[in-house]
Amino acid sequence: MESVLRSLVIGAIAGWLAGSIQRGYGFGLIGNIIVGICGAVVGEYLFNLLGLWATGLLGKLLMATVGALVLLALVNLLRRA
Repeated sequence: MESVLRSLVIGAIAGWLAGSIQRGYGFGLIGNIIVGICGAVVGEYLFNLLGLWATGLLGKLLMATVGALVLLALVNLLRRA
């Protein structure tokens, strides 16, 4: 239960950070949690491709934020198409 709650908190913060960095792409609290959690999966995949590791709370937050930024960039591209 604790790891699920931790994932939700990291996802919410990562989604909020990504929405703040890319102005105008926040999706509200629930949307940011979803973007952040999906971003964590994307970020982990990208980090593994690059041979990088994320440890600890800050590492996981950075990885999820990078992944959420990539997701938001893809959503932006799809909206323009």
